[in-house]
Amino acid sequence: MRLARIALLLAAIVGGSAVHAQDYPTRPVRVVVPFSPGGAVDGPMRVIAQEMSKRLGQQVFVENKPGAGATIGSEAVAKSAPDGYTLLLASQTNAISASLYRSLSFDPVDDFAPISLIGREPGVLVVHSSLPVRTLAEFIAYVKQRPGKVDYASSGNGSGQHLFMALLASMTGMQLNHIPYRGSGQATTDLLAGVVAASIPGTAGMVGHIKAGKVRPLAVTGVKRSPQLPDVPTVAESGVPGYEAYVWMGLLAPKGTPPAIIDRLQRVLMSALATDEVKSHMNGAGIEIVGSTPAEFGSFFHAEKDRWAKVIRETGAKVD
Repeated sequence: MRLARIALLLAAIVGGSAVHAQDYPTRPVRVVVPFSPGGAVDGPMRVIAQEMSKRLGQQVFVENKPGAGATIGSEAVAKSAPDGYTLLLASQTNAISASLYRSLSFDPVDDFAPISLIGREPGVLVVHSSLPVRTLAEFIAYVKQRPGKVDYASSGNGSGQHLFMALLASMTGMQLNHIPYRGSGQATTDLLAGVVAASIPGTAGMVGHIKAGKVRPLAVTGVKRSPQLPDVPTVAESGVPGYEAYVWMGLLAPKGTPPAIIDRLQRVLMSALATDEVKSHMNGAGIEIVGSTPAEFGSFFHAEKDRWAKVIRETGAKVD
Protein backbone atom coordinates (compact mmCIF):
# COMPACT_ATOMS: atom_id res chain seq x y z
CA MET A 1 0.00 0.00 0.00
CA ARG A 2 2.85 2.37 0.88
CA LEU A 3 4.49 1.81 -2.52
CA ALA A 4 1.18 2.47 -4.22
CA ARG A 5 0.76 5.78 -2.37
CA ILE A 6 4.30 6.81 -3.34
CA ALA A 7 3.59 5.96 -6.98
CA LEU A 8 0.39 8.01 -6.92
CA LEU A 9 2.23 10.94 -5.32
CA LEU A 10 4.97 10.85 -7.96
CA ALA A 11 2.37 10.66 -10.72
CA ALA A 12 0.62 13.70 -9.27
CA ILE A 13 3.88 15.64 -9.12
CA VAL A 14 4.81 14.76 -12.69
CA GLY A 15 1.29 15.47 -13.88
CA GLY A 16 1.27 18.81 -12.08
CA SER A 17 4.58 19.77 -13.69
CA ALA A 18 3.22 18.90 -17.12
CA VAL A 19 0.13 21.07 -16.58
CA HIS A 20 2.32 23.90 -15.30
CA ALA A 21 4.52 23.64 -18.39
CA GLN A 22 1.48 23.70 -20.68
CA ASP A 23 0.23 26.91 -19.04
CA TYR A 24 3.68 28.57 -19.17
CA PRO A 25 4.12 31.50 -19.23
CA THR A 26 1.40 33.26 -17.28
CA ARG A 27 3.48 36.32 -16.37
CA PRO A 28 6.51 38.24 -17.70
CA VAL A 29 9.83 36.45 -18.14
CA ARG A 30 13.04 38.11 -16.95
CA VAL A 31 16.39 37.62 -18.70
CA VAL A 32 19.30 38.68 -16.52
CA VAL A 33 22.26 40.08 -18.46
CA PRO A 34 25.24 39.99 -16.05
CA PHE A 35 26.93 42.92 -17.79
CA SER A 36 26.44 46.68 -18.02
CA PRO A 37 23.83 48.12 -20.43
CA GLY A 38 25.11 48.77 -23.93
CA GLY A 39 27.63 45.93 -23.99
CA ALA A 40 28.29 43.51 -26.83
CA VAL A 41 25.59 41.03 -25.76
CA ASP A 42 23.10 43.41 -24.12
CA GLY A 43 21.71 45.00 -27.30
CA PRO A 44 21.23 41.73 -29.21
CA MET A 45 19.43 40.15 -26.24
CA ARG A 46 16.98 43.05 -26.10
CA VAL A 47 16.05 42.57 -29.77
CA ILE A 48 15.72 38.82 -29.26
CA ALA A 49 13.57 39.41 -26.16
CA GLN A 50 11.13 41.51 -28.19
CA GLU A 51 10.66 38.70 -30.69
CA MET A 52 10.33 36.08 -27.95
CA SER A 53 7.64 38.22 -26.29
CA LYS A 54 5.53 38.07 -29.45
CA ARG A 55 5.72 34.29 -29.51
CA LEU A 56 5.25 33.61 -25.80
CA GLY A 57 2.32 35.97 -25.34
CA GLN A 58 4.05 37.49 -22.32
CA GLN A 59 6.69 40.20 -22.01
CA VAL A 60 10.30 39.03 -22.01
CA PHE A 61 12.39 41.81 -20.49
CA VAL A 62 16.09 42.33 -19.85
CA GLU A 63 17.53 43.23 -16.45
CA ASN A 64 21.21 44.16 -16.13
CA LYS A 65 23.10 42.86 -13.06
CA PRO A 66 26.79 43.54 -13.78
CA GLY A 67 29.84 42.99 -11.64
CA ALA A 68 32.43 40.49 -10.37
CA GLY A 69 33.08 38.83 -13.71
CA ALA A 70 29.37 38.21 -14.37
CA THR A 71 29.06 36.23 -11.13
CA ILE A 72 26.60 38.62 -9.43
CA GLY A 73 23.92 38.29 -12.07
CA SER A 74 24.67 34.61 -12.65
CA GLU A 75 24.33 33.78 -8.96
CA ALA A 76 20.98 35.60 -8.79
CA VAL A 77 19.64 33.38 -11.57
CA ALA A 78 21.20 30.17 -10.22
CA LYS A 79 19.38 30.74 -6.92
CA SER A 80 16.05 31.70 -8.53
CA ALA A 81 13.05 29.40 -8.68
CA PRO A 82 13.43 26.87 -11.55
CA ASP A 83 10.11 27.84 -13.10
CA GLY A 84 11.17 29.47 -16.39
CA TYR A 85 10.51 33.04 -15.27
CA THR A 86 14.14 34.00 -14.57
CA LEU A 87 16.73 33.23 -17.25
CA LEU A 88 20.40 34.08 -17.78
CA LEU A 89 22.15 35.38 -20.84
CA ALA A 90 25.42 33.47 -20.55
CA SER A 91 28.73 34.00 -22.32
CA GLN A 92 32.27 32.67 -22.29
CA THR A 93 32.67 34.63 -19.05
CA ASN A 94 30.48 32.07 -17.27
CA ALA A 95 32.67 29.22 -18.49
CA ILE A 96 35.77 31.14 -17.40
CA SER A 97 34.36 31.96 -13.95
CA ALA A 98 33.94 28.27 -13.17
CA SER A 99 37.74 27.95 -12.87
CA LEU A 100 38.88 31.50 -12.15
CA TYR A 101 36.92 32.03 -8.93
CA ARG A 102 37.68 29.64 -6.09
CA SER A 103 34.97 30.39 -3.54
CA LEU A 104 31.70 30.95 -5.38
CA SER A 105 28.48 29.91 -3.65
CA PHE A 106 27.19 28.41 -6.91
CA ASP A 107 28.55 26.53 -9.94
CA PRO A 108 28.63 28.80 -13.03
CA VAL A 109 28.09 25.80 -15.30
CA ASP A 110 26.41 22.93 -13.45
CA ASP A 111 23.80 25.01 -11.60
CA PHE A 112 22.06 25.83 -14.90
CA ALA A 113 19.90 24.10 -17.48
CA PRO A 114 21.00 24.93 -21.05
CA ILE A 115 18.38 26.24 -23.48
CA SER A 116 20.32 27.18 -26.61
CA LEU A 117 23.52 28.72 -27.89
CA ILE A 118 22.57 31.97 -29.63
CA GLY A 119 25.60 33.24 -31.53
CA ARG A 120 29.27 34.17 -31.53
CA GLU A 121 31.51 37.09 -32.45
CA PRO A 122 35.28 37.29 -32.83
CA GLY A 123 37.26 39.78 -30.78
CA VAL A 124 39.70 42.27 -32.26
CA LEU A 125 43.05 43.29 -30.84
CA VAL A 126 43.11 47.08 -30.96
CA VAL A 127 45.65 49.61 -29.77
CA HIS A 128 45.39 53.35 -29.17
CA SER A 129 46.25 55.30 -32.31
CA SER A 130 49.28 56.86 -30.59
CA LEU A 131 51.01 53.49 -30.15
CA PRO A 132 53.78 53.15 -32.79
CA VAL A 133 52.73 49.68 -34.00
CA ARG A 134 50.75 48.58 -37.06
CA THR A 135 50.94 44.79 -36.93
CA LEU A 136 50.66 42.12 -34.28
CA ALA A 137 54.35 41.29 -34.70
CA GLU A 138 55.26 44.92 -34.03
CA PHE A 139 52.99 44.99 -30.97
CA ILE A 140 54.61 41.86 -29.56
CA ALA A 141 58.07 43.35 -30.08
CA TYR A 142 56.98 46.65 -28.52
CA VAL A 143 55.63 44.91 -25.40
CA LYS A 144 58.67 42.68 -25.03
CA GLN A 145 60.87 45.78 -24.96
CA ARG A 146 58.72 47.08 -22.06
CA PRO A 147 57.84 44.00 -19.96
CA GLY A 148 55.02 44.70 -17.51
CA LYS A 149 54.71 48.34 -18.56
CA VAL A 150 52.06 48.18 -21.29
CA ASP A 151 48.49 48.31 -19.93
CA TYR A 152 45.54 46.50 -21.47
CA ALA A 153 41.91 47.04 -20.59
CA SER A 154 39.23 44.41 -20.04
CA SER A 155 35.57 44.58 -19.11
CA GLY A 156 36.37 42.89 -15.81
CA ASN A 157 38.23 40.09 -14.08
CA GLY A 158 37.32 36.79 -15.66
CA SER A 159 35.82 38.39 -18.76
CA GLY A 160 36.55 37.20 -22.26
CA GLN A 161 38.61 40.35 -22.83
CA HIS A 162 40.76 39.41 -19.83
CA LEU A 163 41.40 35.79 -20.86
CA PHE A 164 41.66 36.46 -24.61
CA MET A 165 44.65 38.73 -23.94
CA ALA A 166 46.07 36.43 -21.25
CA LEU A 167 46.03 33.59 -23.78
CA LEU A 168 47.70 35.72 -26.44
CA ALA A 169 50.35 36.90 -23.97
CA SER A 170 51.05 33.31 -22.93
CA MET A 171 51.39 32.10 -26.53
CA THR A 172 53.75 34.94 -27.49
CA GLY A 173 55.76 35.48 -24.31
CA MET A 174 54.43 38.99 -23.65
CA GLN A 175 54.21 40.49 -20.15
CA LEU A 176 51.26 42.91 -20.07
CA ASN A 177 49.61 44.78 -17.20
CA HIS A 178 45.92 43.93 -16.84
CA ILE A 179 43.53 46.80 -15.97
CA PRO A 180 40.04 45.40 -15.23
CA TYR A 181 36.98 47.65 -15.46
CA ARG A 182 33.36 47.22 -14.40
CA GLY A 183 31.95 46.64 -17.83
CA SER A 184 33.10 47.41 -21.37
CA GLY A 185 31.83 51.02 -21.41
CA GLN A 186 34.50 52.57 -19.20
CA ALA A 187 37.15 50.24 -20.60
CA THR A 188 36.41 51.54 -24.09
CA THR A 189 36.35 55.16 -22.89
CA ASP A 190 39.82 54.85 -21.37
CA LEU A 191 41.14 53.00 -24.42
CA LEU A 192 39.93 55.79 -26.71
CA ALA A 193 41.49 58.39 -24.40
CA GLY A 194 44.84 56.60 -24.39
CA VAL A 195 44.71 55.85 -20.67
CA VAL A 196 45.35 52.21 -21.59
CA ALA A 197 47.23 51.02 -24.66
CA ALA A 198 45.34 47.97 -25.88
CA SER A 199 42.34 45.68 -25.52
CA ILE A 200 40.55 42.75 -27.19
CA PRO A 201 36.86 43.72 -27.20
CA GLY A 202 34.16 42.35 -29.49
CA THR A 203 34.57 43.38 -33.12
CA ALA A 204 31.26 45.16 -33.68
CA GLY A 205 31.70 47.75 -30.96
CA MET A 206 35.06 48.79 -32.34
CA VAL A 207 34.26 49.22 -36.05
CA GLY A 208 33.13 52.85 -35.70
CA HIS A 209 36.14 53.78 -33.58
CA ILE A 210 38.46 52.05 -36.04
CA LYS A 211 36.98 53.93 -38.99
CA ALA A 212 37.31 57.19 -37.04
CA GLY A 213 41.01 56.47 -36.52
CA LYS A 214 40.75 56.46 -32.72
CA VAL A 215 42.08 52.92 -32.38
CA ARG A 216 44.12 50.73 -34.72
CA PRO A 217 43.14 47.09 -35.36
CA LEU A 218 45.98 44.59 -35.43
CA ALA A 219 44.26 41.19 -35.62
CA VAL A 220 40.92 39.44 -35.15
CA THR A 221 40.60 36.41 -32.87
CA GLY A 222 38.40 34.13 -35.01
CA VAL A 223 39.45 31.35 -37.34
CA LYS A 224 38.71 33.54 -40.35
CA ARG A 225 38.68 37.25 -41.10
CA SER A 226 35.69 39.30 -39.99
CA PRO A 227 33.35 40.53 -42.76
CA GLN A 228 33.31 43.86 -40.91
CA LEU A 229 37.10 44.14 -41.02
CA PRO A 230 38.15 42.22 -44.14
CA ASP A 231 41.58 43.85 -44.31
CA VAL A 232 42.51 42.86 -40.76
CA PRO A 233 44.28 39.48 -40.50
CA THR A 234 43.52 36.84 -37.89
CA VAL A 235 45.87 36.28 -34.97
CA ALA A 236 46.81 32.95 -36.51
CA GLU A 237 47.60 34.60 -39.86
CA SER A 238 49.75 37.10 -37.98
CA GLY A 239 52.16 34.49 -36.69
CA VAL A 240 50.40 32.86 -33.71
CA PRO A 241 49.08 29.55 -35.10
CA GLY A 242 46.38 27.82 -33.08
CA TYR A 243 45.02 30.97 -31.45
CA GLU A 244 41.21 31.19 -31.55
CA ALA A 245 38.74 32.96 -29.24
CA TYR A 246 35.13 34.07 -29.57
CA VAL A 247 32.66 36.15 -27.62
CA TRP A 248 29.56 33.95 -27.50
CA MET A 249 26.11 34.20 -26.00
CA GLY A 250 23.54 31.62 -24.98
CA LEU A 251 20.42 31.27 -22.85
CA LEU A 252 20.28 29.35 -19.57
CA ALA A 253 17.64 28.58 -16.94
CA PRO A 254 18.17 27.55 -13.31
CA LYS A 255 18.95 23.86 -12.82
CA GLY A 256 15.78 21.87 -12.26
CA THR A 257 13.60 23.86 -14.68
CA PRO A 258 11.04 21.40 -16.15
CA PRO A 259 12.15 19.95 -19.52
CA ALA A 260 8.84 20.96 -21.12
CA ILE A 261 9.54 24.62 -20.28
CA ILE A 262 13.12 24.34 -21.55
CA ASP A 263 11.78 22.87 -24.79
CA ARG A 264 9.21 25.66 -25.17
CA LEU A 265 11.83 28.35 -24.60
CA GLN A 266 14.26 26.72 -27.03
CA ARG A 267 11.65 26.55 -29.79
CA VAL A 268 10.59 30.15 -29.22
CA LEU A 269 14.20 31.31 -29.18
CA MET A 270 14.99 29.49 -32.43
CA SER A 271 11.93 31.08 -34.02
CA ALA A 272 13.08 34.52 -32.85
CA LEU A 273 16.57 33.96 -34.28
CA ALA A 274 15.02 33.23 -37.66
CA THR A 275 13.23 36.61 -37.91
CA ASP A 276 14.43 39.35 -40.22
CA GLU A 277 14.59 41.77 -37.28
CA VAL A 278 17.02 39.60 -35.31
CA LYS A 279 19.03 38.60 -38.38
CA SER A 280 19.46 42.23 -39.36
CA HIS A 281 20.54 43.30 -35.88
CA MET A 282 22.95 40.41 -35.44
CA ASN A 283 24.49 41.02 -38.85
CA GLY A 284 24.99 44.69 -37.98
CA ALA A 285 26.51 43.68 -34.66
CA GLY A 286 28.89 41.26 -36.35
CA ILE A 287 27.41 38.28 -34.51
CA GLU A 288 27.13 34.94 -36.31
CA ILE A 289 23.80 33.29 -35.40
CA VAL A 290 24.35 29.69 -34.31
CA GLY A 291 21.37 28.20 -32.45
CA SER A 292 21.38 24.72 -30.93
CA THR A 293 19.46 22.12 -28.98
CA PRO A 294 19.71 22.19 -25.18
CA ALA A 295 21.93 19.08 -25.29
CA GLU A 296 24.26 20.63 -27.88
CA PHE A 297 24.59 23.81 -25.84
CA GLY A 298 25.25 21.78 -22.70
CA SER A 299 28.10 19.93 -24.39
CA PHE A 300 29.53 23.17 -25.78
CA PHE A 301 29.28 24.91 -22.39
CA HIS A 302 31.20 22.14 -20.61
CA ALA A 303 33.81 22.04 -23.37
CA GLU A 304 34.31 25.81 -22.96
CA LYS A 305 34.69 25.35 -19.20
CA ASP A 306 37.43 22.75 -19.76
CA ARG A 307 39.14 24.85 -22.42
CA TRP A 308 39.39 28.01 -20.32
CA ALA A 309 40.33 26.04 -17.20
CA LYS A 310 43.36 24.82 -19.14
CA VAL A 311 44.19 28.40 -20.21
CA ILE A 312 43.89 29.62 -16.61
CA ARG A 313 46.21 26.87 -15.36
CA GLU A 314 48.78 27.46 -18.08
CA THR A 315 48.77 31.27 -17.94
CA GLY A 316 48.42 31.65 -14.20
CA ALA A 317 45.56 34.09 -14.81
CA LYS A 318 43.97 35.23 -11.57
CA VAL A 319 41.49 37.70 -10.17
CA ASP A 320 43.50 40.90 -9.66
